[in-house]
Amino acid sequence: MKRTVVKIDEERCNGCGACVPGCHEGALQVIDGKARLISDLMCDGLGACIGQCPMNAITLEEREAEPYDEVKVMSEMIFKGYNTIYAHLKHLKDHGMKHYMQQGIDFLRANRSRIDFDPEELLHRLHNGTDSPKVNVTPIVKTHQHHGNGCPGSRAVSFSPTKETNYTSVEDTPSQLRQWPVQLHLLNPAAGYLANADLLMAADCTAYAVGNFHNRFLAGKILAIACPKLDNGTDIYVEKIRRMIDESRINTITVIIMEVPCCRGLLQMVQKAVTEASRKVPVKAIIVSIQGEILSEQWI
Repeated sequence: MKRTVVKIDEERCNGCGACVPGCHEGALQVIDGKARLISDLMCDGLGACIGQCPMNAITLEEREAEPYDEVKVMSEMIFKGYNTIYAHLKHLKDHGMKHYMQQGIDFLRANRSRIDFDPEELLHRLHNGTDSPKVNVTPIVKTHQHHGNGCPGSRAVSFSPTKETNYTSVEDTPSQLRQWPVQLHLLNPAAGYLANADLLMAADCTAYAVGNFHNRFLAGKILAIACPKLDNGTDIYVEKIRRMIDESRINTITVIIMEVPCCRGLLQMVQKAVTEASRKVPVKAIIVSIQGEILSEQWI
């Protein structure tokens, strides 16, 4: 049958993953560094993901596609919790897709034992048009896995530290920070402290994941932090990094990112800046697991 589904321009897509949370149905995933439509069955064709894409890589097209399947969508969405399910059903309601909305409600009623809220309360709220999010509801959480639906970088995961520390006070671990500010939006690429410096370009989350971040990675370097998923104006970042290379003549760039797909956008920005710069600098890429383990460390 012919119907409207999303189309992704892989040439434009930078794999940031910003579109993934916007797709409540879970039809999008970041795979091999690109956003992918994983199933026609799960795309409602309404384009909520389009406005989330900073690269304008997503459009809508009409083509032969499998029929949308609300039951399949709900079976994949059920672990995401009350607020996501409510947003999905309201999305259907607002676009006049009441048949699918009713299928979703019927699914929740038939699967009460698998959810931690009353579907009748959700239905009441849906019909009364209340948009405030429900609080104090703990979603059902699956164990960590990369192949599940939704953005891996946004999925909640809890774990216990596996290594004991021998530090007795904060004085045992002095800061290695050498400058301020550290956020890339605030950094002046012509600042004196950048001249001939070794630059550590760190994704925001890395310092919280790696226990010895300061001593192992920051010592002796100038720091710039950024989040390729949540920060705005990342095109400005590329130009700033290029200017650091050409004007401040930085020596090296070490990029440390988390293992989640959306984090790779930071490395891509650095690589683009290096390509556009008139001089070349060595770049080291370090990838950290969400439990603070170093998964890879290599010059690229």
